[in-house]
Amino acid sequence: QVQLVESGGGLVQPGGSLRLSCAVSGSKVSIGIMGWYRQAPEAERELVARITSGGGTNYADSVKGRFTISRDNAKNTVYLQMNSLKPDDTAVYYCRADFPAWSISYWGQGTQVTVSS
Repeated sequence: QVQLVESGGGLVQPGGSLRLSCAVSGSKVSIGIMGWYRQAPEAERELVARITSGGGTNYADSVKGRFTISRDNAKNTVYLQMNSLKPDDTAVYYCRADFPAWSISYWGQGTQVTVSS
């Protein structure tokens, strides 16, 4: 059974940094694109950043220059380094992993990020 376990969320002051991690377990096939999404209260879930198995990345305009996504394929783990955090970054952050061989995606349970003074 595939599981995605996120960690690293919390409360941080504006201008601060956090690093999120998402570890995928239970998979015996290759993972394709891995990504981070977020959902603020009363808003739709939106893409923050995603990364291919080869390391290609793309970011939402709102986080470019502040967030960096990376992955360790040997550990089946994706990271999101978040710097210069703003109150507008407050949301539940979810990771997602795509499995092309199965034509299916799995989601993590979400981790809360709160940016407030």
